[in-house]
Amino acid sequence: MIRKILFKYRFWLLLALMFASQLAIVGGFFFVIVADRDAAQRQLIEQLLLQRAAPMLMLALLLVTAQGLALKALISRYLAPMARMAEEAVLLMSNPGYRIAPQGAREVRELGAKLNRLATSHQQLRDDVQAKIEAANEALAEERNRLAALMSELAQGVLVCNIEGRILLYNTRARKLFEAAQGSAASAASVGLGRSVFGLLERGLIIHALEQIQFQLQHPERAASPLSVFVTSLKAGQIIVRAQMVPVLDKARSLNGFVLTLDDITRKVEAEIRRERLQQLLTHETRDMLANIRAAVEIMQDFPELSEYKRQQFIGIIDNESQRLTGQIEDADRQRADDHGGQWRLEEMRGSDLLALLLRRLDNVVLEENCRDAGHGDDATLWLQVDSYALTHTLTYLAHRLTHEQAVPQIRIGLKRVGRLAHLELGWSGNALSVDTLHSWENESLQLSVGQADLTLSSVVASHGGEAVYQFDVSRSMSYLRILLPLAERHAPLEIGVLPPGRPEFYDFDLFRLSGQDAALDERPLTELHYTVFDTETTGLEPAAGDEIISIGAVRIVNGRLLEQEIFDQLVQPGQFLRPESTAIHGITDAMLKGRPRIDEVLPQFHRFAEDTVLVGHNAAFDMKFLQMKEARTNIRFSQPVLDTLLLSQVIHPNQEQHSLEALARRFGVDIVGRHTAVGDASVTAEVFLKMIPLLAEKGIVTLKQALDAAQQTAYARIRY
Repeated sequence: MIRKILFKYRFWLLLALMFASQLAIVGGFFFVIVADRDAAQRQLIEQLLLQRAAPMLMLALLLVTAQGLALKALISRYLAPMARMAEEAVLLMSNPGYRIAPQGAREVRELGAKLNRLATSHQQLRDDVQAKIEAANEALAEERNRLAALMSELAQGVLVCNIEGRILLYNTRARKLFEAAQGSAASAASVGLGRSVFGLLERGLIIHALEQIQFQLQHPERAASPLSVFVTSLKAGQIIVRAQMVPVLDKARSLNGFVLTLDDITRKVEAEIRRERLQQLLTHETRDMLANIRAAVEIMQDFPELSEYKRQQFIGIIDNESQRLTGQIEDADRQRADDHGGQWRLEEMRGSDLLALLLRRLDNVVLEENCRDAGHGDDATLWLQVDSYALTHTLTYLAHRLTHEQAVPQIRIGLKRVGRLAHLELGWSGNALSVDTLHSWENESLQLSVGQADLTLSSVVASHGGEAVYQFDVSRSMSYLRILLPLAERHAPLEIGVLPPGRPEFYDFDLFRLSGQDAALDERPLTELHYTVFDTETTGLEPAAGDEIISIGAVRIVNGRLLEQEIFDQLVQPGQFLRPESTAIHGITDAMLKGRPRIDEVLPQFHRFAEDTVLVGHNAAFDMKFLQMKEARTNIRFSQPVLDTLLLSQVIHPNQEQHSLEALARRFGVDIVGRHTAVGDASVTAEVFLKMIPLLAEKGIVTLKQALDAAQQTAYARIRY
């Protein structure tokens, strides 16, 4: 700080030093003259000096003025130009196309010209090296393009993550899946390189699957092909997803990451539901028809007036037709069951997701009011290993039997942990079921066939290693049919520490080697941090006086790369008319804002986009003030660190007069596109910031804390909005 003050006031300090040195010389000369004189001589000398004081003072002032002018010329023609040239010379390394502007004395201009020639030579060498690098990477780029094309064509969504859950790779299918789950394309910004997968899938699902993988890796018989499969639901059960996880192993075969393939099975499940309901309808009607035919046969047998020949002939025809129709139904049922046989498998499934799937199948059954929210309050660690297809069909069948045959008005569905078992129960009020009814239900072939011709309640329960228990509560007149299922096998906790909470641009595998941004953030190198570079457009310049945000734009920097396709760009309805002078700057009109969401809706989306990152802006204090003004109303707080390129420019180039975004863009060779649009300014700021990082390193500023401390020492840091 002292050094900066001395440099800023160098002219006056040098002038004062020269004046002090001259006074010291004159004083010393006077002392030498009068030191060996007697009193009379010294008095004579003093009188002569007093008589000549005015001319001598004028002469001294002229001398000091002449020296000051000479010193000023020296500084303006040599020292100041050389200081600016030193700063510009550093720019030549980050911007090879930049050239030093000639200024100052002839010798200084010649030095600048030689530096420019050196920069030209350096640029030529750099271009040659870059051409060789590009040629060497052509084969690798071709392989990457093949992988990208393959990924984009996959029917399943794919996410590749490091061990901390940071996304390293994703395809378009995965992005669209979570767009549908979250309800808007803006929310899909959460699918991005370096983002946490825990913002997309619940933490418990991922950790459970990783524990399964780790368990398999520790057992030789399973380590060859470790795999974890689970089913979950998104969007409050509206989207059902089957996920398969396989590990990414390092050379020591330690768990280093994982690959998730996500298959949206919602349509398959819904198609099965529709098919089963249709089959149920057809089966019931056909059985009714068969019952009528057999009743007619019995009646005809009771009418003796028909001739014996006619009666027997008619009875034979009806009986043959009924037998043939029965055989056709059984053959069709058996064939359909064989078609589904290949889809059976036991899979890991969370209990609450099983309930959500079951409730979807029972949407035409009258359930108790609180059943629609069943499962949300249950233990999140309750996991089952089930054939969800067979089990939900079986319970659906039982529910229909209760409502149609026993006239049960309402059914209660529940799932809870009891010791080492899970109790999946149907409850209803009314009279107790007879033993014969229960026995027939347990052993009768299910009307909703799901994989075997002779599938029964008993066989489904047995295939899960469970039991079916019926209980009647006399005091409450309540019946409970419980299916006791064993819980999924629990393994040792995942030994990777605590995971952080929560086209295409597919490739960023260097993130395998980076740790999360959840500890000692201040000491992390700037080159390893993840950034959200943002900008806002507003109705005016006074947030405290009622001006509002009308646009938020942001881009992301991950692993030192600007991800151009991962952007946030949203217009905002401010609730007030725009002033003509503000429209003249950003070009946004009232018509463009009509029907746009309010800030209360946009701010949570931007907060999600920017989480787990460091915010970067140009004159960021202005934008942050607008965001802070909304904290109380939206309950959204941006608590992450903020870096300001305006302040960092003063740190890097203290001798430059201009630090506007346009000046920085010209200085660093960044093309200005979309100026005075939020996302356009954010993109320019991001490119400028990437150019600044190596220049900060040359000044010994390599960590986030060092950058924040250096920025706070600048003059602009004292500006308040």
